[in-house]
Amino acid sequence: MELLHVGFGNMVNADKIVAVVSPDGAPIKRLVSHAKEEGRTIDASAGRKTKAVIIMENGNVVLSALLPETIRGRTGVDDDE
Repeated sequence: MELLHVGFGNMVNADKIVAVVSPDGAPIKRLVSHAKEEGRTIDASAGRKTKAVIIMENGNVVLSALLPETIRGRTGVDDDE
């Protein structure tokens, strides 16, 4: 199990991440809204503006104040993969 730092001392299991997306699009805003209603959100933004939404295998949604590009860089995944 590899833990991925998503900001402010918070970490998630990198093996369980399905997607890391920007929160700006309407479909992602709806997804976050529904997840909040269902209690499936984890706010790892420490009260700051959400810049990335991390969707996990189990349906949980993690909100991060880091940019998606920053999170991708921390995974060690190359652009070629």
